[in-house]
Amino acid sequence: MNRIHELLGCEYPIVEGGLAYVGNGRLAGAVSAAGGFGQIGSAGRTMEQLIEEIDEAERVANGKPFGVNIPISEHSDKEAYVNAILGLAHRIKAVSLSAGNPRPFIERFKAAGLVVMTVVASPDQAKKVAAAGTDIIIAEGYEAGGHNGLQELTTMALIPQVVKAVSIPVIAAGGIANGAGIAAAFALGADGVQIGTRFVATKECQAHDHYKAELVNGKGEDTRVIERSLGRVTRVLNSPFVEKILILERDCPGWDALAPYVRGENNRRAAIDGNVEDGWLNCGQGVGLIDDIISVEELMARLINEARDAGKRLSAAWI
Repeated sequence: MNRIHELLGCEYPIVEGGLAYVGNGRLAGAVSAAGGFGQIGSAGRTMEQLIEEIDEAERVANGKPFGVNIPISEHSDKEAYVNAILGLAHRIKAVSLSAGNPRPFIERFKAAGLVVMTVVASPDQAKKVAAAGTDIIIAEGYEAGGHNGLQELTTMALIPQVVKAVSIPVIAAGGIANGAGIAAAFALGADGVQIGTRFVATKECQAHDHYKAELVNGKGEDTRVIERSLGRVTRVLNSPFVEKILILERDCPGWDALAPYVRGENNRRAAIDGNVEDGWLNCGQGVGLIDDIISVEELMARLINEARDAGKRLSAAWI
């Protein structure tokens, strides 16, 4: 048993990413029921919808623990969401904080008995949130889908630096989509992994079938980074719609021109409604490792077996 098992109460140190719009309760519950640690994404949900997803996660998880992700900057009324989760602390195990300054919220969640996980993109960020009291650091390389750090450190470079910088448990994230990636994260010093894009291509995820098909057909080089001209880094699956965004960023940078294209509604339209012609899809570079759409239970079993096989290869290597 490692530190992630002890803190989160899961059988395997595999955490599901928050997944804006598509990180639903059924998916989170299924990940937890299969031995991992599921998370419900609060981005794109009203508080009423979030509570409904917590109800569903409880039903599917069958007593196993799960958590909720809060992308801080994505909620204009973040205090309302924070207070809602504090009121539901007895029903969830952990909260992960991303996309914003987590320090004002860490102690409040811990005081409610929640394990606090914080997403970082650099060793300096890791030191700051460790000093602020976070329990677990999720170090995310910019291979990951969705919003990433401006530092653009890759997972391979980021993880050992964060592990060196702090003494608390570190979960590796970004581009991890199979068991070999899990084993590699442990070789770099991580205590666990967070997987996002690969969990979208499962039967339990509420993502539209068009989204899932795009992931199965996608290659590792098919992702693009949008919103750099706005001071953000968002990795998405390439498409004609995304190409329009990139052209606008080059020729007409600025919020006024880009807002109609980069607003979250366009992500929802593609991810949930399946209208990929008029929206964009979050996607990590691990997409090239996704070949099928299977159940979470099947995927977890595959990941664990692949990780064990990779560990055997590592121990048998020339080193």
